[in-house]
Amino acid sequence: MPETSLPTCYRHPDRETRLSCSVCERPICTECMTSAAVGQRCPACAQPSGRSRVISAQQALQGGMSTAVFTKGVIGVCVAVFLLGLVGLQQDIFVLGAQHNPSVAAGEYWRLVTSMFLHGGVAHVAMNMLLLWILGPAIERGVGPWAFAALYLGSGLTGAAAYFFLGGMTPAVGASGAVFGLFGAWLAAGLRNRHNLQGSMMLRQIVPLVLINLVISFLPGLNIAWQAHLGGFVAGFAITFAWGWLGRDQTGARLAMGAVVGALAVLAVIAG
Repeated sequence: MPETSLPTCYRHPDRETRLSCSVCERPICTECMTSAAVGQRCPACAQPSGRSRVISAQQALQGGMSTAVFTKGVIGVCVAVFLLGLVGLQQDIFVLGAQHNPSVAAGEYWRLVTSMFLHGGVAHVAMNMLLLWILGPAIERGVGPWAFAALYLGSGLTGAAAYFFLGGMTPAVGASGAVFGLFGAWLAAGLRNRHNLQGSMMLRQIVPLVLINLVISFLPGLNIAWQAHLGGFVAGFAITFAWGWLGRDQTGARLAMGAVVGALAVLAVIAG
């Protein structure tokens, strides 16, 4: 067979294909393909195992936020904290929870976490929660709430660490670092699956969004913590790209990867 010929489906050797399973990477044809929340899968890898579950594209669209427990929880907490600020507690909340780098350096490390749930205005909280609503549920359904929580918090903590080392004296708040981690996660998934239809479509959709948001992060006069955006984006990309090497039913390993990245970010701040 010429080297330039296309691979054939492992179940139908007479059918050439450009598609491959995102788990075992065996070539599959369109008849054998099952669309899942994270990549395309062959019939063998699409079978439920343990607590893992394959969700079709139609189910993903119909499911909406129904199973995104962590995503809904974060949105609820951020909105609740913002509303508390509107009733007169904003100053106290910001004094205690914003990422003020001199205070962090003095040992108030909880600010790396609490600042992720604070926002400075209606537009700020609305934009971050909208992006979380758009980007989060599909990832959470694909990997489970615990692994998704590790991805989200690991990205947010890395963004906070980046702001600690590259930022200034100005206090910073917002979920942007963690949200940019989700941008990185989508980009990593798209790149890893770029040779199949779903991956190529994902890249066409996510790349413009990433570029637009990164450009906005660096625009002068907007008082945006671009350091947190960049740090979160890199962390989310790295965690998700590493997940691609795992097989099915690897929730524990995914959780550990995200937790390690977040822990290393906090340890770097403590050491620094």
